[in-house]
Amino acid sequence: MLQPVIIAGGSGTRLWPLSRQLYPKQFLPLVGQETMLQATLTRLQGLKCAPPIIVCNEDHRFIAAEQLRLAGTEHNGIILEPSGRNTAPAICLAALLAKEIDPDATLLVLPADHHMDNPQAFLAAVSAAEKAAADGALITFGIKPSHPATGYGYIKSAEPLVGDQPQKIGEFIEKPDLERAENLIARGDYLWNSGIFMFRGDAFLKELETLRPDIYSACQRSWQTNTVDMDFVRPDVDLFSACPAESIDYAVMEKTVNAMVMPMDPEWNDLGSWSSLLELLPKNEQGNVEVGDTISIESSNNYVHGEHKLVATLGITDLVIVDTKDALLVAHKDHVEKVKQLVDILKSEQRSEYIHHREVYRPWGKYDSMDKGSRFQVKRITVKPEAKLSVQMHHHRAEHWVVVSGTAKVRIDDEERLICENESVYIPIGAVHSLENPGKIAIELIEIQSGTYLGEDDIVRFEDLYGRA
Repeated sequence: MLQPVIIAGGSGTRLWPLSRQLYPKQFLPLVGQETMLQATLTRLQGLKCAPPIIVCNEDHRFIAAEQLRLAGTEHNGIILEPSGRNTAPAICLAALLAKEIDPDATLLVLPADHHMDNPQAFLAAVSAAEKAAADGALITFGIKPSHPATGYGYIKSAEPLVGDQPQKIGEFIEKPDLERAENLIARGDYLWNSGIFMFRGDAFLKELETLRPDIYSACQRSWQTNTVDMDFVRPDVDLFSACPAESIDYAVMEKTVNAMVMPMDPEWNDLGSWSSLLELLPKNEQGNVEVGDTISIESSNNYVHGEHKLVATLGITDLVIVDTKDALLVAHKDHVEKVKQLVDILKSEQRSEYIHHREVYRPWGKYDSMDKGSRFQVKRITVKPEAKLSVQMHHHRAEHWVVVSGTAKVRIDDEERLICENESVYIPIGAVHSLENPGKIAIELIEIQSGTYLGEDDIVRFEDLYGRA
């Protein structure tokens, strides 16, 4: 059985301000209408394989589950990493789950945030690599390079590349400078390291146990006491925290004698920066990529993204402009690799803009923080059909709800009633309350909070459908 494993735990900081800690790039529709995760799921439809195993962060569990639901995709489990430990532990957890499903499973490990313009070439490469993987090889997929990129690692095959079959690996190269990248391209026997892998699950676990017993042991112990909650599989938090953070390349692929590389050319892009999108997306006559409501005059070779307001440019060249509800990025395209430095500053200053958007998604729907002052906050809240917020109370704030559309079932202490369009309700400080959508259409309401403290951590939950504390 071919068991896909989709790694969806990255943070995508180089695509800030669209990508945020609580809503990273793999969950965004950066190319077309599908999100990156959904596009990865679509790519698997050309394979004869089992439903995928998803590995993601605890904070992203409901986003991942909802995107799977919207894609109409079944799965073999959503593993929640208790903490980020890089790809080797994540793949180890997936291999342990796959072993329970099928001891002979061959894993196809895919990052959730890659783009391929020629998925048929990818499917052909997977088919060509299956026999070697079944025979015990640990295969990484190498991309035939189109230019001397400095943002990727490189792989050298042990023999000259002939045909499209797996080859023994001769050398791994870290991300080179431009001069060395040009030399590697000129030689013709180097490939970009894609971060896509194929191997038998038991073969990978055996190599990991031999080469990095500390990682294997920590993952195995945490897996043995995992708990299952709805669609989610949770390894033991304390035991997993003892696991070292390491990539699969460093932990296994660069050490094992069974490593092979499968060349392919699926017109691949890892969408690692805004310049990647500028290169990839269709351009107008001025060479601009324009997303949203934009007007450009005498402007060329720009990436302009306007989500919520008109973005007008005049006489500019080679810029990246990304406008969201709460942040604006303006950068020269040659400096977009440094966006991560901006995010590091936001983190050091404990600003919310690196964590989430003004619009925040929850398992029951979403809310948009429209306005905020020293003692008040206004939110627009959307509750999905048949969804319910937790039964909760607040120590420091009162709330006033005005229903804009739909019908809400509201509980305040021991009283429960329906609130229809253009009606409102007041929730005093300390009142135990809940909000539910009993209908078939989404509820839209305006919430006005007032009080001495308006933080999201002023929530005492008594009941919650989604297992939140």
